[in-house]
Amino acid sequence: MKYASHQMARSDLLRSIRWLAKQQVPTAGCGTGGGSFTLGEISMALFPTAKPKAHSLTGRITQPLLHAAFKAVQRNRGAAGIDKVSINMFENNLAENLAALERDLKDGSFNPFPLRRKWIPKEPGKFRPLGIPAVRDRVAQEALRRLLHPIFEPLFHDASFGFRPGRNCHQALERVLKLHAEGYRVVLDADIKGFFDNLPLAIIKEAVAAQVADGNILRLIEKFLRCGVMEDGVFKPTTVGTPQGGVISPLLANIVLNHLDWRLHQHGLRLVRYADDLVVLCQTRAQAEEALTLVTQTLSELGLTLSPEKTRITTYGKGYSFLGFVMSSRSRRMRDKSQRKFQDKVRALTVRSHNLDAAVIEKLNQVIRGTAHYFATRWFTGRHLFRKLDCWIRRRVRCMKFKRFGYHDNRRWRVKQAEQLGLLRLESFCWS
Repeated sequence: MKYASHQMARSDLLRSIRWLAKQQVPTAGCGTGGGSFTLGEISMALFPTAKPKAHSLTGRITQPLLHAAFKAVQRNRGAAGIDKVSINMFENNLAENLAALERDLKDGSFNPFPLRRKWIPKEPGKFRPLGIPAVRDRVAQEALRRLLHPIFEPLFHDASFGFRPGRNCHQALERVLKLHAEGYRVVLDADIKGFFDNLPLAIIKEAVAAQVADGNILRLIEKFLRCGVMEDGVFKPTTVGTPQGGVISPLLANIVLNHLDWRLHQHGLRLVRYADDLVVLCQTRAQAEEALTLVTQTLSELGLTLSPEKTRITTYGKGYSFLGFVMSSRSRRMRDKSQRKFQDKVRALTVRSHNLDAAVIEKLNQVIRGTAHYFATRWFTGRHLFRKLDCWIRRRVRCMKFKRFGYHDNRRWRVKQAEQLGLLRLESFCWS
């Protein structure tokens, strides 16, 4: 009855907020371009002291929830953690594993394994630290994410597009282009320095606790944040940051940065954010400088800083990079870093000493199709670049076939032969 009363109180609260949102109450400088409060804006007035908070989330941890969480982890695939238990091994004894996991999560005895450290290439000479949780821990994090997401999703700002259902990178880029068309052509390209690695644990806990009053759930989140990392057989405790690679990390990032979104909104600024990638679009350079000061101050409150090397104020005419694209008034194309990553993937598949067979073509097509589906949007202007990359890919494939590089091989193995093998072309995905 206590749980039901809290649910009724929460429903009454949201009903009242929706009623207020329909009253067209005027606001000063609405950041989303409207003239009235929205559901998310009024909720922000309650955050971080919203009442009633969510209680008894632990009671919602059931076998159907854990089974759905496992299926989500299985779809994402991924490697085993430090316990060396793969997804298939976990599935072989699924019923018993999920029953034990439910018992441990509910009675508070659950303790996650340390993360397995994996370094992935970020750019030449630099690597990004990735923390791989055990399969059991990924299932627990996914179950936790499914409990928390419905609580925080209505509070998120409309300008946030990262890791939210029904939202993606293309929608964020289209929002940017729409704002440019409306006259917001001065851009603050902000880069948060080591966001996932430097986010204070106390800030994460405070942001979640503002909406969640279940002590067991809060302790579980703290355990995941403090589980530590195993690197080269050495355990390293975690005192700051949320691990990249964790299932729940993107949601925690959105919960914390939601404060930044609404702070900029309250000052009448237009922004687009995807996870920790942020651009603020302004009409004048003076407004962009004020936005830079505000972003710096707000991030300081969150224990974060901007990267001085990567943060800059520019214009739509000069261009800037966002979500893998170079956005400018002249073109919307792949940025150089994205092109290098694509070419590195192709090089790894087209080693000249290897045999050219159907399996190689199939793997190449997967890389080509994935890149084309992301970049070949209706507003993409890089057809010429795609044509050059197609020529380069065919040359790599010819070198595999003839085990050498020779210009006269173009006459021996033309585009028709490549098409007969089933090799896709990037240019074929471009809008006409």
